[in-house]
Amino acid sequence: MIHEVDEGLRRLLAENALEASGIEVVFDAPTRDWAARRTAPTVCVFLYDIREDATRRGSGAGEVHDEDGHLVARRSPPRWFQLTYLVTAWASRPQDEHRLLSQVLATLVATDTLPARLLTGTLADLGLTVGLDTAGALADAPAAADVWSALGGELKASLGVRVQAPLAGVTKAAAPPVTEGLVVRTAAARTGEEASPGRRLRYTEVGDPGGDGFTGPRERPAAPGRRRRRGDRQP
Repeated sequence: MIHEVDEGLRRLLAENALEASGIEVVFDAPTRDWAARRTAPTVCVFLYDIREDATRRGSGAGEVHDEDGHLVARRSPPRWFQLTYLVTAWASRPQDEHRLLSQVLATLVATDTLPARLLTGTLADLGLTVGLDTAGALADAPAAADVWSALGGELKASLGVRVQAPLAGVTKAAAPPVTEGLVVRTAAARTGEEASPGRRLRYTEVGDPGGDGFTGPRERPAAPGRRRRRGDRQP
């Protein structure tokens, strides 16, 4: 799921012609050594914090059906995580960095979600909304100064971006559907007699004139007529 969020952010920034302008979008840690090797204008989207949103944790299990409508698996509900990124711009002059960072900011604040057309993999399959919060209050995340200190670099202008994304639940295959009826045999009444070879119960599927289906409801036999009691007269 994490790499799919990365790809969604990269596609979102690419739509604003960053890559067409020769500006590279990377997800590296902006350490001092990395900054020394940089030679071209770059937007760095560094993931530094991952936390589960326990308030959105669900329970139970959903059903997965095949094209014919048969139950094939059960899936636990998705779990939601908050991914926090540090977004920085790198260029030869501070003015160019600020211009580039402003362009990134305008792109990210224009939407509150990652557009569905940009999602891939499990994020696209789940069909759930992936939230996007840019430059908001990230009270429970490490401060930017602490992140730069841990990276061993100098403090730099940056954007805090938080993505709320679902992690697909665990899928367990269901037992195959029953396709054969029960076999009923009767025991021998007296010693020396052979037991009945048995017969297979057949269930008729609704709308099946052949009566070979098993999954449909069983037809009830017609109700027998009322038994004549002693003393009743013949009609």
